Amino acid sequence: MTEHSLWRLSRALHGAINDRRFDDFAELLDDDIDWAIYGPIDMFPFLGARHGRAAVLDAVRQIADNVSIRRLERETLMLDETSAATMVRCAMTAQDSDKPVTARLAQFMQFRAGKLARLRILIDTFDLIEQTLGRSIDLPRIGSFA
Repeated sequence: MTEHSLWRLSRALHGAINDRRFDDFAELLDDDIDWAIYGPIDMFPFLGARHGRAAVLDAVRQIADNVSIRRLERETLMLDETSAATMVRCAMTAQDSDKPVTARLAQFMQFRAGKLARLRILIDTFDLIEQTLGRSIDLPRIGSFA
C-alpha cells in the first residue's frame, strides 16, 4: 500500500512554513492548482484565492513570514484515493509577537497524479480575529432565541 498524498503534503507544508523548505512543498503542487483559504483578507492578506504554483508558493511564503506551527490536531479525517477532508485544530505562534494563536480549520483537498490540484480551507475566523486583536468583539444582539 502506498502512502496517501495527504501525508506527504502535510509534512511538506509544515516544513515550508516552519523551516522555509519551499522546494519540497512546490514539488507536490499541480501546475494549475486552484487554492482558496477563506478568511478576512483585510487582516490576513495571505488568505484568499490563488491559481497556479507560483501564486500558491507566494501565499505560503507570506504565511511562513507571519506564523509558525506548533501543533496540529486532526479532529476528523476522510480519505479516498484522490481527495481528503479534515477538521484540524492548529496551534501557531505569531512571528511578530511570539503570541500563541489557535484556529480550527476545515480543509478539503483534491489530488491529481499525487499532486495537490485543489484546496479549500474554511477558518473559524471570529475566534482567530479575537485572538489577533487581543480582546473580545462585542456584537449587537440581532434577535432573541427565548
